[in-house]
Amino acid sequence: MSELIEDNTGWRRALRREMVARRSAMPPARHAALSAEIVGHLLSGLPAPRIAAFCWPIKHEPDVRAIAEPWAKRGVHLALPVVVAEAKPLAFRLWTATTQLSPDRYGIPTPQDGEFVHPDLILLPLNGFDAAGYRLGYGGGYFDRTLAALEPRPLAVGVGFEINRLDSIRPEIHDQRLDWIVTENGIFSPSTAGC
Repeated sequence: MSELIEDNTGWRRALRREMVARRSAMPPARHAALSAEIVGHLLSGLPAPRIAAFCWPIKHEPDVRAIAEPWAKRGVHLALPVVVAEAKPLAFRLWTATTQLSPDRYGIPTPQDGEFVHPDLILLPLNGFDAAGYRLGYGGGYFDRTLAALEPRPLAVGVGFEINRLDSIRPEIHDQRLDWIVTENGIFSPSTAGC
């Protein structure tokens, strides 16, 4: 059994590098165009939540920051995730265009102070994803712990590029299933055939 776990761990580690490399090879204009398509799908296909959390893009992830202004006009409050302690669930702080950000321990721009909130929707970056609704992150498990801990559980919407679609991420027992997946091709429920 331990050989299977180690095999999956090594496989996922290599896959993470490959997924980042695929995005890194994308020309900047193409990245911007596909990110804009994703934002368009989010705005047209999802109901506006009360509080939405999103992630500052790193490692050439889709950049969905353009959703901030239209959602704010609809009365949506936006939040960014905050690592409060290693191996613990994330917390979320309110964010606006004027919020001061500082790099966290991983170099991700993060609000250093402000009110913690409970989002009812989280836009999660997809390093890789599969049709069953599972995401491959970067290996820290922060989002899986967060989704498992938050009550009520927020709507989990994965945001990624089609080049990071996989047959399977080989989900493990701790992996949390997404409610929706959004790519440049549209919005999909994990139960939707062909997602």
